Amino acid sequence: MAQHHTNSIEFKRQVAQDYLAGETLHSLARRHDLSRNLVRIWIQKFETGAFDDEAAAADKIEAYEARIAALERLVGRQVRIPIPTGHHSDN
Repeated sequence: MAQHHTNSIEFKRQVAQDYLAGETLHSLARRHDLSRNLVRIWIQKFETGAFDDEAAAADKIEAYEARIAALERLVGRQVRIPIPTGHHSDN
């Protein structure tokens, strides 16, 4: 069995579609070095539309991260933080 890594939603969908098109759990699992149970889980998620929800959530997170980065750049340009010099000129 392969070490744990994250597979894309597109890959999971394709595996589920291959099963629904007639490929066996055993051959899919062997070809992609996956457990049959994991393939079953992906098929169930595909059939219930869970991958659609996950894809939408991933898209939303990506959009939020881009917006956060843009706001951080904007704040970085507007904020001027004085650097202490070690002596005061209040006298």
